[in-house]
Amino acid sequence: MENELSSLLGRIIGGEVTDENDKQYFVSIDGRAFRLDKREINKPLKIGSHFKGYAYENENHKLQITRDAPKIQVDHYGFGEVVKGQHGLGVFVNIGLPNKDIVVSLDDLPEMPSLWPQKGDRLFMAIKTDKKGRMWGDLADENLYRAIAQPAKKGLNNKDVHATAYRLKLAGTMVMTDDYNLGFINPPERDQEPRLGQQLDARVIGTYPDGTLKLSLRPRAYEAIDDDSKMVLATLQHAPEGKIAFTDKSDPDDIKAYFGISKGQFKRAVGHLMKARLAIQHDGYLWLEKTEDTTDND
Repeated sequence: MENELSSLLGRIIGGEVTDENDKQYFVSIDGRAFRLDKREINKPLKIGSHFKGYAYENENHKLQITRDAPKIQVDHYGFGEVVKGQHGLGVFVNIGLPNKDIVVSLDDLPEMPSLWPQKGDRLFMAIKTDKKGRMWGDLADENLYRAIAQPAKKGLNNKDVHATAYRLKLAGTMVMTDDYNLGFINPPERDQEPRLGQQLDARVIGTYPDGTLKLSLRPRAYEAIDDDSKMVLATLQHAPEGKIAFTDKSDPDDIKAYFGISKGQFKRAVGHLMKARLAIQHDGYLWLEKTEDTTDND
């Protein structure tokens, strides 16, 4: 009987309405009674009528069927949101059922708990059932990601993308963007290793021959500098020829009158810009140094 139950759960199946009470109908499928919440039904069902829906076992271990079928089913993949983790078991994922979260077993998660998905992360998965009739999350493998991937559009270099980490490797992190483009993040392009399922804001820094995007989690140089540096940079960007007649040797009063900051603040700002390769000093001027990060490369 357990094997028979395994063949029913996590799928769209149909059966006969055999009974009801104030809150539920009961749908008989292969000799089993599945509860159907009456709040889902606009027009009353007749005893003996046929009903088709998504079958599962709810959090109270009762068999239930729902008209509002989630996309994630046996052999049907979709994104679910992680709601919590449990040591020794795995992580619980919301796939859209009203009273049931699906567990992804620790056997399918990274060995390091610090890389386990956390609340709000997303996992691309289907449903699998075991011999005891229990439903588990079945994570998509590399081949499936490559099968559903879309070719990246041209002109993405230096653009921002939102992506989900799906494969963690020593050599780097594989991700899929919201546009279903594959991406790869080399270790030097991240401060720490992303978690499985983590949502990432990344920047395109190139494209591999197979079309996979080269991504970076590091901020653009001008995003990493402080407010004083941004003000000086903006002045340079709007100056004729990209230069201004100020350097770290300029008179403090002239700096204060022009920028509204002290000479010490100005020197630190200039130092940050030069370290970020956004500006350079020579011939008594501060010059804008053109970089990949200060222009859009379409």
